[in-house]
Amino acid sequence: MRILFVCGRARARSPTAEQIFSRWPGLETASAGVSDDADEPVEADHLAWAEIIVVMERAHRRKLMRRFGSALRHARIVCLDVRDDYAFMEPALVRLLEARAGRFLPPGRKPG
Repeated sequence: MRILFVCGRARARSPTAEQIFSRWPGLETASAGVSDDADEPVEADHLAWAEIIVVMERAHRRKLMRRFGSALRHARIVCLDVRDDYAFMEPALVRLLEARAGRFLPPGRKPG
């Protein structure tokens, strides 16, 4: 399963999610941001690649829909409601992302 994690600038939340979930069996991960100054800006290729797009905030979903509306017809978009209050790989962020992942990961995909 290919999962794209999206946040604002792709500096903390989505790169953290990409890193921690890349270790989960059967998952391929990538991350990008919707802001103009994102370290890795979201491109149409990201969206075409992803089977699930996980946004950190509802505002990210709205930005994706405005920019890429037709390219998102195939996509399942999930919002985790994770505010931009964390640093990259901050333990509290890792715990929060892992706790909310169960809503969109298929059964049996969580690591041992």
